[in-house]
Amino acid sequence: MIVITGGSGKLGSQVVERLLRRVPAEQVGVSVREPGRATGLAERGVRVRRGDFADPDSLASAFEGATQVLVVSTDETGEEARRHHAAAIDAARDAGAKRVLYTSHQAAAGDSLFAPMSDHAAAERHLAAAGPAFTALRNGFYAATVPLLLGQARETGELVAPADGPVSWTAHADLAEAAAVVLADEGRFDGPTPPLTAPVALDLEDVAGLLSGSTGRTIRRVVADDDEWVAGLTAHGVPEGQAAMLLGMFRAARRGEFATTGSDLEDLLGRPATPLRAILG
Repeated sequence: MIVITGGSGKLGSQVVERLLRRVPAEQVGVSVREPGRATGLAERGVRVRRGDFADPDSLASAFEGATQVLVVSTDETGEEARRHHAAAIDAARDAGAKRVLYTSHQAAAGDSLFAPMSDHAAAERHLAAAGPAFTALRNGFYAATVPLLLGQARETGELVAPADGPVSWTAHADLAEAAAVVLADEGRFDGPTPPLTAPVALDLEDVAGLLSGSTGRTIRRVVADDDEWVAGLTAHGVPEGQAAMLLGMFRAARRGEFATTGSDLEDLLGRPATPLRAILG
């Protein structure tokens, strides 16, 4: 049985849907914090069990009988994220899974300027030490982040953000399909994968150009001062720590941490990756 955590979440739910095109439903299980949100999957024959990274005892039942477990990384950061990822990895091992997979990031590194990348690096280290065979899916930066960075650009004609750098923005749907391919073809990757990214890296100047083309009006890229941008976020209620972390994303992009591209994702998919233009609409 293949068990996927976060089976009702943004990425996990898409992995499940694509996996069901490749393996029978009775061979698929999901671990979810609220089983009631996955009744549709249960009706289709998928095993649905409660599993919460913050409640390690619940994971023993959620992962029971699994040959592979895909641990979908949480939205948390820092010690909480590291503790929860480690708990899920250990529970998968203790349940007897032969392979544990984890949704990591192309820029996973302990010295990253963007805090979540060091959390991914810590999860990869834990995976390597846990015992079973493992695969760290080094996903490209989720393209769904881009609309959050636009602010009021469509209305004002200005895309205002700190100085950045090229990012290989990659669609959730493509990464979900890639995960399903890897799960259905057990052992295809051992250890960290190559970067699974879109074939091009774009900065926000490029994004402004895409928006200009789709809206029919000129969208101008405006570079904001780092400190002023953070101050603007905190003035709108964003906690200081979170604002500083978000700035780290731009600083990391400036250093080229997210600029890596490659053909490995498209090779897995057997088709071109979804362009950012299609995601922005």
